Amino acid sequence: MVEKKKRPVVIGVTGGSGSGKTTVSRAIFNQLLGHSIMILQQDSYYKDQSHKTMAEREETNYDHPLAFDSDLLLEHLNKLLNYEAIEKPVYDYTKLNRSTETVTQEPRDVIILEGILILDDKRLRDLMDIKVFVDTDDDIRILRRIQRDTKERGRTLDEVIQQYLETVRPMYNQFVEPSKRYADIIVPEGGKNQVAIDLLTTKIQSILVKHGNNKVFNNIDTTI
Repeated sequence: MVEKKKRPVVIGVTGGSGSGKTTVSRAIFNQLLGHSIMILQQDSYYKDQSHKTMAEREETNYDHPLAFDSDLLLEHLNKLLNYEAIEKPVYDYTKLNRSTETVTQEPRDVIILEGILILDDKRLRDLMDIKVFVDTDDDIRILRRIQRDTKERGRTLDEVIQQYLETVRPMYNQFVEPSKRYADIIVPEGGKNQVAIDLLTTKIQSILVKHGNNKVFNNIDTTI
């Protein structure tokens, strides 16, 4: 009998800014805590802008696909799928640029790839075993974004609202929302949807077994 080649499972989690995609990713991660799992965030892969002035960086549309170094993300994801470590970039929101530092990320059996535009790139989609779209009303998303950006990223209310109206909302309508058609699962209410989290966890286990990794999740109920 030919032994199945072990391969990591890739779970793509997307949705608009403030939709709760990070909360969903964390909920899956925490439910499988203690197992071989990691989260890879698309936000780490904003392009290097060292050649630009701060004024030029402030003009960058960070919600457009061209803002991301998708080639590097694809390269790193393929390395992780081959159980190779990567040097993950670190993005500095205060400088609007990639940091000179990197973080060594060891491969894991489950990779949660999270970001607003991961389903927009076919090359990334083709590597995903499960594609999840977190669907949340516009008013909830903008309120969450205001809370996050003013508290965690040092931005004023006026700056957050201006960016939302000029780039975030138009780019959501143009790129993010249309990518919903590629999703296998649409999760309303984000991280509060425990039924969806439980079903996703169970599905991850079944895919892992197919990929030749049946030593993970042995303490999780799979009868759902």
